[in-house]
Amino acid sequence: MTSISGKTTTDWAAFAAALAPVEVIDEPVLVKKRSRDFFWYSPILDRRLKTCFGDLVARPKSPAEMAHCLSLSARHRVPVTLRGGGTGNYGQSVPMEGGLIIDTTAMGEALEIGPDFVRVQAGCNILKLNEALKAKGRELPVFPSTQDIATIGGFISGGSAGIGTVSHGMLRDAGNVLEIKALSAEETPREVVFSGGRINMIHHAWGINGVITELTLRTVPTEDWIGCIATFADYPACYAAGIALASSDIRRKLCSTLDARIGTYFDRLKGIIPEDRAMLVTLVPREQMAAFRALIADHNGTVDLEMDEAERLARKLPHAFEFSYNHTTLQALKTDRKVTYLQILCPAPLNVAKIEELQDVLGDDVYMHHEFSLMGGQRVAFDLPLVKYTTDERLYEIMGIYEAHGCPASDPHSCIIEEGGMKKADYRHLAWKKRMDPLGLLNTAKTREWAHVRDMTPEAIEALHH
Repeated sequence: MTSISGKTTTDWAAFAAALAPVEVIDEPVLVKKRSRDFFWYSPILDRRLKTCFGDLVARPKSPAEMAHCLSLSARHRVPVTLRGGGTGNYGQSVPMEGGLIIDTTAMGEALEIGPDFVRVQAGCNILKLNEALKAKGRELPVFPSTQDIATIGGFISGGSAGIGTVSHGMLRDAGNVLEIKALSAEETPREVVFSGGRINMIHHAWGINGVITELTLRTVPTEDWIGCIATFADYPACYAAGIALASSDIRRKLCSTLDARIGTYFDRLKGIIPEDRAMLVTLVPREQMAAFRALIADHNGTVDLEMDEAERLARKLPHAFEFSYNHTTLQALKTDRKVTYLQILCPAPLNVAKIEELQDVLGDDVYMHHEFSLMGGQRVAFDLPLVKYTTDERLYEIMGIYEAHGCPASDPHSCIIEEGGMKKADYRHLAWKKRMDPLGLLNTAKTREWAHVRDMTPEAIEALHH
């Protein structure tokens, strides 16, 4: 079998045979399909990654089979890229150097549901996991809007926030992730258990420094959630209501505000939500709906949609959270491939004046969209604006405008971990890469700094961290 990627010289037919009894996929069309994630949200990443493919897909069903895949890859010096549901936006699961794609979705069991925790295999589908938890009166504190296809290992590897962050903080905040088990990429793979402060040494590292096989996560009581959309005459009024809701005693699981122009992309809401009005999207417990309605009225808004799960299904409507986070970008891209997005932090203290200030200097090609969140104990907002794409230069000009006004940008148009939200190398991650992946096989093309430190000891790499 020849190289599909054109980047490797491995005898892939022999490699596939040696992987037995692990299930493999070698049909080129299917290998190429599993070589993609949602990087096409970005026109820049689409140009860079659309011709990057792996050579073979393995689907291990157990940690032992995963270890076999890693051992064989180490013996043959084969690049390895891990993927779950493939819902990442930055090309985290795209094999830039060809090689073996390890699809984790066959390792998808919820192993133990405790009174306030769940122990689960990394490839478990998040919708399946939340449904199993709901049967026990529990739910994940934070999960992505893409839960229908995302896996929990992929979310912890590539994500940082999601539905629930407004109340429960970032994934990295203490207590949300309790333990991670991971395998090293060596001829004799080792299992390493990360707990306490060490969890963040492998969380949000894009799979460059170890292969997550199992996670233990905190759970919280589930509620009778009502999906709501309220509308306002203008965006500053909507944003003010968002601040109020995020700061209130109402147990909201989501608090998103969207420019009125974004609503034109929501075909499923036509005839339900008035046109030309800014939207606040949230999930509120049924018992607190009166308080929510009063808060919206106090801010001169109207509640235009309230639906529990039974009504949502009867009306064949999407979940409320499918109008939040990057599902908003996806909804827009379904009808307009000339839009893209950015990722901006609006730090504490939040105020409407900052939004009005930015509106005065940003062009008509930027449609604001804020996700209110709890980060480090402070109320912040992440702006994920839709942008009418014209040129790369304009995208970076917009990021510069935000930064000049005190709102740091994380570049979602790069597939290099140091060029995105981190802005600099996390040498603690790289030290663990040296321990867990001494041959540099795991998604190494996604880290710029590895080439500079790969010959150093883990301790020497850690010493570079400030």
